[in-house]
Parts: sequence; structure tokens; C-alpha cells
Amino acid sequence: MEEAWTILKVLRWTTDYFKRKGIPQPRSDAEVLLAHALGLERLQLYLRHDQPLAGSELARFRDLVRRRAAREPAQYITGRQEFWSLELEVTPATLIPRPETEVLVEKALELIEGRPLRILDLGTGSGAIALALAHEAPQISVFATDRSTEALLVARRNARRHGLESRISFACMDLIEAFRPNGRLFHLVVSNPPYIGDVEIPALPPEVGFFEPRDALRGGGPLGIDLLVRILHQVPPFLQGSGHLLMEIGQGQEDPLARLVSGKTGVANFELIKDYSGMVRVLHVQMSER
Repeated sequence: MEEAWTILKVLRWTTDYFKRKGIPQPRSDAEVLLAHALGLERLQLYLRHDQPLAGSELARFRDLVRRRAAREPAQYITGRQEFWSLELEVTPATLIPRPETEVLVEKALELIEGRPLRILDLGTGSGAIALALAHEAPQISVFATDRSTEALLVARRNARRHGLESRISFACMDLIEAFRPNGRLFHLVVSNPPYIGDVEIPALPPEVGFFEPRDALRGGGPLGIDLLVRILHQVPPFLQGSGHLLMEIGQGQEDPLARLVSGKTGVANFELIKDYSGMVRVLHVQMSER
């Protein structure tokens, strides 16, 4: 009699298979995909470790394993990613939210300090930053933009899922092109814009280079700072006096951006904020009173 494929046996086999294929987090991905295939939480896999899988369950799981072995991100396979303890829908139209971006959310909440501020999220993607801020600070109003209509549909669904649809306004535009110049509309602008340099694109992991939306990755120019520079030039007229800009940046971009900001008229001060791995992750700019 053939030995049954229990949950634990399947997990062990898949972990070994993913290791041979060079998958970065073999055990974690095996758990995520099997839980998704069975409609369970990951913890339930171990509570039911000796449960045999039916043929239909095995077939469904094998298809997910094939996709991951081809380096498709597990988040796109399951359609889910957690950010700031919020489960978000993600699709190939959006970048996958990373935990490092939570450093930007932490700083934004520190600046908000319970005040009823107007916040702009540039390039919202799946809506991760906008949703996190609206969820934590119910007194703020949030406006979120993206040039991708497909990404905005995902962001709106995420807002609806978490009961935040009435708290966040979404609009399709490239950065702030549709706003009236010198409107002083916002107290705080946050952004996790594209910042991958042209020279970095060929060396990206397959999960990123082949599957995540290229337009949402490439910042322009060899160092990837072209779009970051545009934001630094375009955003200040829309900030109220002593308003703030928080922008995620890439490795090695802090020096050229710091030189640009330090010589910019209207900047009161700026700081470079590191993530928990010690890498500079966020540029914080505060404008002068006007």
C-alpha cells in the first residue's frame, strides 16, 4: 500500500525541492503555498501535520509549487501580502509591499502626532502606506495617487476590505500633475517611488526582475534617482509651511540626494533614516515656514 502524503511529508518534500531550485525561503514558501492550497492558516498545518491530502488537494498544490519553482513570487501566487499587520491583495500590477517600508510609516505617524492633517501618498501601488496611516490615525485625510489604473483598482479593493474606503481618496495621475500649483494642499507627503537604477535592473532577483511591474521599479538614470529628484522639485509648492516629505530611497542614493536637498531653497532641515538592518531607507525633508 502506498504511503499517504500527509501535510508534514508534503512540507518536507517541498522544502527540499525548493532548496534544490535555489528558492530563497524554501520552508516559509512551502508553508504559505500549502496553507493557501488547503484554505488553512499556517499554524493549522502543524496542528494537522498527520492529515493526509486528497488527490485533488495534491494536484492543486503541485500547480502552485511549479509556479514558485519558476520563481514567480509566492505573494502573486496567493494574491496576498501582510503589511503593518494588514492583509493586502497584491497582483502583478503592484509591487509587493516590503517590511522595510514600515520604517517610513513609523516616521509618518511620529510626525502626525494625533493631528488632523492632510496626507498625500504618491505612487500608492497596492495602497500599503496610505492604508497603514489611515488605519492608525483616524483623524487624518489621505489622498493617494498612482499612474497605473490597475494598481489603483487593487488599492481601492484593499481600502474597502479594511473599511477605509471613505477615508482615502484615490486618483490616477503621474505624481502631482493634476493639482493646482502653489496650492499648499498637504501637511505631509509620503512616497515609496521607483528607485532602481538602470545598471541594477539586469542583476535583480528573478522574482523581482521578471514578475514585478517594471514601471514601478525603475527610477530612471544609472543610479535610479531621476524620479526622486523630480519629487524633490515638484512636491514643495504643495506643502504647507513647515510641511514634511518622507520618501523611501535605495542603497547608495543618500549622498547625491543629500547634496541636492542641502542646497535647496526653502528646506529647513533634512535627515536620513535607517531601517532595522542599518541601511539608509528614508529621506525626511522639512520645509521652512512661509
